[in-house]
Amino acid sequence: MQEYATLGTTGVQVSRLCLGTMMFGANGNTDVADCTRIIHAALDAGINFVDTADVYGHRGGTEEIVGSALAGARRNHVVLATKGHFPMGEERNMRGNSRRWLRQAVEGSLRRLRTDRIDLYQLHRPDPHCDIDESLAVLSDLVREGKLLMIGTSTFPAAELVEAQWTAERRARERFVTEQSPYSILVRSIEADVLPAARRHRLGVLVWSPLAGGWLAGKYRAGEAAAPSWRTRFNPSRFDTASPAGRRKAQIVERLSVLAAQAGISLVHLALRFVLEHPAVTAAIVGPRTLEQLHSQLGAAGARLPTDLLDEIDRLVAPGEVVNPADFGALPPGLSLHHRRQA
Repeated sequence: MQEYATLGTTGVQVSRLCLGTMMFGANGNTDVADCTRIIHAALDAGINFVDTADVYGHRGGTEEIVGSALAGARRNHVVLATKGHFPMGEERNMRGNSRRWLRQAVEGSLRRLRTDRIDLYQLHRPDPHCDIDESLAVLSDLVREGKLLMIGTSTFPAAELVEAQWTAERRARERFVTEQSPYSILVRSIEADVLPAARRHRLGVLVWSPLAGGWLAGKYRAGEAAAPSWRTRFNPSRFDTASPAGRRKAQIVERLSVLAAQAGISLVHLALRFVLEHPAVTAAIVGPRTLEQLHSQLGAAGARLPTDLLDEIDRLVAPGEVVNPADFGALPPGLSLHHRRQA
């Protein structure tokens, strides 16, 4: 049985496990029929929340898979979320959070998803070159047109979340109602500021990579090279098992495996339940590539971790700590060379 929660202040009920689709298509499972089976299996198991992005599967491929799988009656039973921001072509304005691009991006997503509305549209990352009011203006127009029902953000720093809320109130724009952030036992930095800000502004919170790219599924071990994949090519330092950070992660995972066994649950369920324990978190995004991986993740929601087990986890990875900065997935804008040196 799935557990459900209200998404922020929207009144919309979503499953606490959200089906992430980044591994469907060119960067993961290229068997469209198999991807469709996984999506249908998730829905049959009670998951009613599906998250994708225009950039997944190489410029829209994953949205097309999702749109085909949800065509017909299934669409009305799913809270469908997608994202825009990253380049969708070589032309310099086919990216970012500008008024000009977001309207084109939304129209493209609607077409690929075979739907007349997107339940939750998220800015995939902040855009340092674009005033947030520019983005909120066009997103507000699209909400009024019925093409978007809710809007949110992904991997925004706490300060930018607060600025967006202030801007929406000051300029009478639609407000962001969700934030999607990286969060796992190995990546806990959002506990310091993003999650408190989200609670203060009553945002729904989706967390991505709760299994830390497979580390918390026991996929990587110290001294054993990670198998080649799109993810290891895209971010090799995240999966370097021989580096000091990699060796420490492997040691932590070994200890977590023991704790999970003592608690009578799998390592995967331990990792997913950990992120769902935080009172600010609405849903954890799981990103299976195979049906077997989906089955290993189902059932994680709905049970609590005992306090003594949470204390043990805190001793392994302190609250707010990131074991390997490469796991975070985004450089905070203030740490870019432009901001630090005005290069």
